[in-house]
Amino acid sequence: MEGPSRQRQREAGESEQQSDESVSCPECESEDVIMEADQGELVCNDCGLVLDERQIDRGPEWRAFNHSERQSKSRVGAPVTETMHDKGLTTTIDWKDKDAYGRSLSSEKRSQMHRLRKWQERIRTKDAGERNLQFALSEIDRMASALGVPRSVREVASVIYRRALKEDLIRGRSIEGVATAALYAACRQEGIPRSLDEVAEVSRVEQKEIGRTYRYISQELGLELKPVDPKQFVPRFASALGLSEETQAKATEIIDVSAEQGLLSGKSPTGFAAAAIYAASLLCNEKKTQREVADVAQVTEVTIRNRYQEQIEAMGFR
Repeated sequence: MEGPSRQRQREAGESEQQSDESVSCPECESEDVIMEADQGELVCNDCGLVLDERQIDRGPEWRAFNHSERQSKSRVGAPVTETMHDKGLTTTIDWKDKDAYGRSLSSEKRSQMHRLRKWQERIRTKDAGERNLQFALSEIDRMASALGVPRSVREVASVIYRRALKEDLIRGRSIEGVATAALYAACRQEGIPRSLDEVAEVSRVEQKEIGRTYRYISQELGLELKPVDPKQFVPRFASALGLSEETQAKATEIIDVSAEQGLLSGKSPTGFAAAAIYAASLLCNEKKTQREVADVAQVTEVTIRNRYQEQIEAMGFR
């Protein structure tokens, strides 16, 4: 005779095997079967037959009605992130010297917490490589905040820097230069329009070094980044100048027509976009001076005049 424990194991194995197979409705033979977590029932989505009930609810036992309640009741920490040198898996000892109830600690406990805090900081960056990585990622975070780029760009830039560090591409180059080049490459990869001049403004290295380092790591890592589309800069520049959507659409049309005739090859995308916006503002009776457009796009007035003449000829205007 089979024992109860052996029988339970056999039944559990059979239930797992049945759950792995596709479930079909015995009434309408439909395989569109859904699991309603609120009721703990297995229901056919076509005829509404309840196939199984009183299933295990694998969700939380608490309820939350807004974001703050959900955050306070959640028992998990922050997700793993590439923007921290330890990927956010370490612990942190607070500096407030208070317990969980908000009461101040005794002098003995404060000295103990101070000692633990000091060793915690030493353990987090136990060698020079981790300290350099921590500094580089903090620089990427600082520059990304100054540029106003989303969180996804910071994650991609951190991954690119980690790849460069793994391939030993940082040897002989400054940490700030490689970090800035990684951030610029992440902006281009994610389609966030930021020019090299804008990135160089928030960096502590020169623009020439950033460009040289960017070309090196993109070639060594095989990033295969496409050329920047000037149309990506149009909404931001037009918004800064207070231009209408009609002018933005006209500037996009000018860029498309000029690009079809091969005028974009070898030209700066920011200067090309600035000239298109200047031409569109004239055509739509929202005149902006070359100086105003040049200040927003961070290019020279000479660049705008040269690109403007080429684009006007391409559009067939004299």
